[in-house]
Amino acid sequence: MRAIRRFTVRTVLPPELASLSELVLNLRWSWHPETLDLFAEVDPATWERVGQDPVAMLGAVEAGRLRELAADRRFLRRLADAADDLREYMTAPRWYQTISDAPKGIAYFSPEYGIASALPQYSGGLGILAGDHLKAASDLGVPILAVGLLYRHGYFTQSLSPEGWQLEHYPSLDPGGLPLSLLKGEDGEPVRVAISLPEQRTLHAQVWVAQVGRVPLLLLDSDVSENDVAARDVTDRLYGGGTDHRLMQELLLGVGGVRAIRAYCEVSGHAAPEVFHTNEGHAGFLGLERIRELTEARLSFDEALEAVRAGTVFTTHTPVPAGIDRFPAEMIGRQFGGDNAWPTVPVDRILALGAEDEPGKFNMAAMGMRLAQRVNGVSELHGAVSREMFQGLWPGFDIDEIPIGSITNGVHAPTWVGREIMELAGRELPTLVERAQGWESVNKISDADVWSIRGRLRKRLVEAARLRLRQSWINRGASPPELNWIDDALDPDVLTIGFARRVPSYKRLTLMLADADRLRSLLLDPDKPIQIVIAGKAHPADEGGKKLIQQIVKFADSEDVRHRIIFLPDYDMALGQLLVQGCDVWLNNPLRPLEACGTSGMKAALNGGLNLSIRDGWWDEWYDGTNGWSIPTADGVTDPDRRDELEATALYDLIEHEVADRFYDRTDGLPRRWLEMVRHTLTTLGPKVLAGRMLRDYVVDLYAPAARSARVLSSDAYEQARSFASWKLRVGRAWPGVRVEHVEASGLGDTPELGASLELKATIALGELEPGDVRVQAAYGRVGLHDDLVAPTYSDLAVEADGDDGRAIFSGIVPLDRTGSFGYTVRVVPNHPLVASASELGLIAVPEEPAGMTNGTLR
Repeated sequence: MRAIRRFTVRTVLPPELASLSELVLNLRWSWHPETLDLFAEVDPATWERVGQDPVAMLGAVEAGRLRELAADRRFLRRLADAADDLREYMTAPRWYQTISDAPKGIAYFSPEYGIASALPQYSGGLGILAGDHLKAASDLGVPILAVGLLYRHGYFTQSLSPEGWQLEHYPSLDPGGLPLSLLKGEDGEPVRVAISLPEQRTLHAQVWVAQVGRVPLLLLDSDVSENDVAARDVTDRLYGGGTDHRLMQELLLGVGGVRAIRAYCEVSGHAAPEVFHTNEGHAGFLGLERIRELTEARLSFDEALEAVRAGTVFTTHTPVPAGIDRFPAEMIGRQFGGDNAWPTVPVDRILALGAEDEPGKFNMAAMGMRLAQRVNGVSELHGAVSREMFQGLWPGFDIDEIPIGSITNGVHAPTWVGREIMELAGRELPTLVERAQGWESVNKISDADVWSIRGRLRKRLVEAARLRLRQSWINRGASPPELNWIDDALDPDVLTIGFARRVPSYKRLTLMLADADRLRSLLLDPDKPIQIVIAGKAHPADEGGKKLIQQIVKFADSEDVRHRIIFLPDYDMALGQLLVQGCDVWLNNPLRPLEACGTSGMKAALNGGLNLSIRDGWWDEWYDGTNGWSIPTADGVTDPDRRDELEATALYDLIEHEVADRFYDRTDGLPRRWLEMVRHTLTTLGPKVLAGRMLRDYVVDLYAPAARSARVLSSDAYEQARSFASWKLRVGRAWPGVRVEHVEASGLGDTPELGASLELKATIALGELEPGDVRVQAAYGRVGLHDDLVAPTYSDLAVEADGDDGRAIFSGIVPLDRTGSFGYTVRVVPNHPLVASASELGLIAVPEEPAGMTNGTLR
């Protein structure tokens, strides 16, 4: 018989051990080895049996053992020290507390979070990045309040069929067995948030709190008695269900998330957020909820929109349109219109926020960008790709002026770096990780010590991989006597390459199989063998991705190579840690430029691994020629099969002639040239790839400016928001009357020469606007094909005369500061102290003809 309900009964700790519960319920233990050591001491056998899950351990440890510990003075001293250390960590001033005028609170919304394997609420890179964001914020004292959903079945666990096909399983998760506490009000009752739905339905949710160091993470859970069956299932699975289900999840995350924050701040006294950070479009509805709040407080929609935009940051993570959530516009209209309409938020204005090129579609990323004054991608290359991808939202502007910047992702070193390396860093660790300084001290560590640690991490991976491989074969139907070969699978002394990630087609899991015979010869080379450890999950609905997994598994099943190449199912954080720590080389071969960032290679680098990667994402930005290897790309080849063939050949050549050669080139038993690359990688990449660096960038470049803007617009009972919105409406209505009527140049001479200058005068028709409402700029520089200016320089022209006929003359100087083909033009854009960029309003006026264009050659 099967149980109709499953729940976890938590143990009752003796009073002497009360602080053990405090340590367990704060997820700081997931990156704090000393706390993990303390947990292991509670009951070593149980600790290993439950997979080093502290909550599970407390539920499984015998009462007699707890009584022994309660009388063990040595253990109690260690427990007291650990509890004191946690309390100091939670309260002591840190880096953020040295920042003046910083936001008092920052709300961070993400659909998934990878904090620890014991809290399986993530599927891949987006969630792992969000988890690292929270951990780094905690370490730096950044007052983030995070919001997500509690998925009762999490993301699927993965196994393989006998034929190597991916199988999905959705385990039931009991919140009582997770490191969570239920948010309760002052009356002791669970806090509830509610969202009205069409047809007189209501979606209710309770709020669980995961304490991630100093950062509270609020997880909304719709599995409550007030809901009907469909509503209870809204938070059943991460990225599960159809379009209706996905919309309900995103409404709960965005709208419900804001309401949960308001409730949490009221109950806990946490500072109300001044800045709201939308991590990808899934949470975009949070902006609508904040507009509703302000319009019900007597602001107009446009005034509320400006106040909300000023304090909102939007981060896009996808480099392809297919990765964006899009809903039928009529579905959005049904949710926010009719009998379910918000009286102060017109549905047509909501639909306009999500409008895109294709009629009838509502684009969550477009809405997210229109609701945020500050937008960023997650690497420099991804920022450039995003500017091109979303250029249509700012028509008339060059790609370089699209207001999408970039902050390159980082990784949380204490989570991902092997303990041996952390201990080797010793006293330098706080400076290395928290301040991103002192990485040159790596050069003080001897080659022998570095190589010894790399060997220990590789050996640990090999041993763990054999256990996982054996279990995988048993799950596929093999009997133990058939599996003796696994005892010798992989070799702790062989060059080990890792490949682990999600399995969409563009990541090209099977590129290494393009020439199977060539790969086989590399694996079985008698002098310079390689071995490859592979992991990854395909989305349950991605049959193509599952086929790629089957192809790689089929090859890895071959008797002649199965000891050299293995696929490990159920890629999760625990397996990810083993891989990035134990692999010598991290392989990444996506189709450029479809990898937004790709942080797994950063984790490998921090562990002394070397990257072998297509120049995409972060690697395009920080590869310097000696910190790893760049796989050449066949960018101009349009035939995908031919492109794969060329890039696979380049990959094989690199492995055979450079990677393996350097790894096996030994002097006194040590690969000196290899270790030179390891040191260079650590000293050059170490300070850059840290999540702490990333958080500092967010605080300085986005959070603090957003808070300042939000404060200005909310001052004097939102008077500035009213004024700014009124100005925008006035400029928008009058803009059709703005024209560049005439441009004349003087001082150029018959033969333009470098160092000379020309004087420009532009007559601008302003219509109903004043000269102070606009910026008139000369754009000048190199001229490309079709007379297009290439990366032009902009210089403001000053008002020379302001006529009574709605026209004004602007003038200025253009320096001839480069030789070769040179050109200029004039443009007009709106001007206001509160706009964040010239392109913010998406309004521009340029000459109908390239007036005054000079396409000559400067001497």
